[in-house]
Amino acid sequence: MEETINSTIDPACLQEPPLAMDVIKQLDAFGLCLYSVLTLMSCISLLLYLEQCAYIYRKLPYPKKTTLMWISGAAPVIATMSCFGMWIPRAVMFTDMTSNCYFAVVVYKVLVLIIEEFGGTNPFLTRFSGKPFKIRTGPCCCCCLCLPRVPMSRRLLFYMKLGVLQYAILKTVLSLLSIVLWTNDNFDLADLEITGTAIWINPFIGVLTIISLWPVAIIFMNTNSFLRDIKIVPKYALYQLILVLSQLQTSIINILALDGTIACAPPFSSLARGSMLSQQMMIMEMFIITLVNRPLYRRTYDELPSEAHDNDKNGEVALQTTLVEHDV
Repeated sequence: MEETINSTIDPACLQEPPLAMDVIKQLDAFGLCLYSVLTLMSCISLLLYLEQCAYIYRKLPYPKKTTLMWISGAAPVIATMSCFGMWIPRAVMFTDMTSNCYFAVVVYKVLVLIIEEFGGTNPFLTRFSGKPFKIRTGPCCCCCLCLPRVPMSRRLLFYMKLGVLQYAILKTVLSLLSIVLWTNDNFDLADLEITGTAIWINPFIGVLTIISLWPVAIIFMNTNSFLRDIKIVPKYALYQLILVLSQLQTSIINILALDGTIACAPPFSSLARGSMLSQQMMIMEMFIITLVNRPLYRRTYDELPSEAHDNDKNGEVALQTTLVEHDV
């Protein structure tokens, strides 16, 4: 019975991903146009990012400009790596891990950016030290209504930075370890046995991801009302969108490919075809995000008003409200 089933499966569905030349040879007119358009999209994304980096480098002071370069580069870098993975299917593991390691640093840079918008660590602590911060935010404790507010302090901010920085470091280390194990045939995403390394490394990376996202969400939820003039909300929303598309979407497609829902199409196996579809979708999505990101980051703006200015403004508003009520 097993021999009969195996005889009906195309041998290409059980092979490794094809070589780049094999991909080019099997492309028809539509496939060639599709690959050309997607490649053009990734090139435009990269060129727009490089021009934006030159603008930011000239117009903005250090260290804010380096932080903005890192964050705004998430979508172009992922699009470029996805383009390499689309043309060279056997390099997908390297391109995906490069994108994920870059984005792990971006998660830390988002936290740094929010703090730098207040002038840096010391001005941030001067403004918020002792003030209660709500920690009931995703992805860890959004449903834990009993959690108390925690006063901001230098130690708490240090732990938050450490919680985000660990992901940038450990993600890179585990990615390098995965590549080393893969070269020795010890790392395979399709191997779901308890003795496989992928079943242990990938969930651990997922836990590290959740731990790193929590401090960023806490800082953002408690400070975004002060930063609306510099469009911090759409910046944070696009960062979250890149996170969902690059992590969750790719994981769902890989699971569908492993399950056989995404059919084999020689010379692509189910897993290789799912990876190819993921790379193509990622290029289009990151291209759109790059265009939306451009007006948000390619700009200059005035320094954030001080806390005293905010208090004076709030006092003026309260005084005007009182006068209006008195006149009535």
